[in-house]
Amino acid sequence: MSNKIYVGNLPYSVTDASLKSNFSEFGDVTSAKVQMDRDTGQSKGFGFVEMTSAEFAQAAIAALHGMSVDGRSIVVSLARPREERSSSNAYSLAGYRVTNRSDIGYGNGGFGGGRY
Repeated sequence: MSNKIYVGNLPYSVTDASLKSNFSEFGDVTSAKVQMDRDTGQSKGFGFVEMTSAEFAQAAIAALHGMSVDGRSIVVSLARPREERSSSNAYSLAGYRVTNRSDIGYGNGGFGGGRY
């Protein structure tokens, strides 16, 4: 069982330190990180907490899920593994590809346009 916890619907006032202190009531916290927008520096409203054991993580999830923080009901659950990102419509080593649709593109609708 995992010991990494997802915390969602956080108020923008929550910091790494306050997140860590709230979860440390249920056991030792390895790390606590609120995700920040790199352009604005403002919180994205979610974060991750890693605890030393799965038992501490389960106790924190059971106690804090649905708790009201600054008027917002927070979501606390086990974190899922990060999914691979697909770059279906982006530049890659194979080249730039606008779309996978066969009816749009050069040679299919005259003057480079497709059928719309």
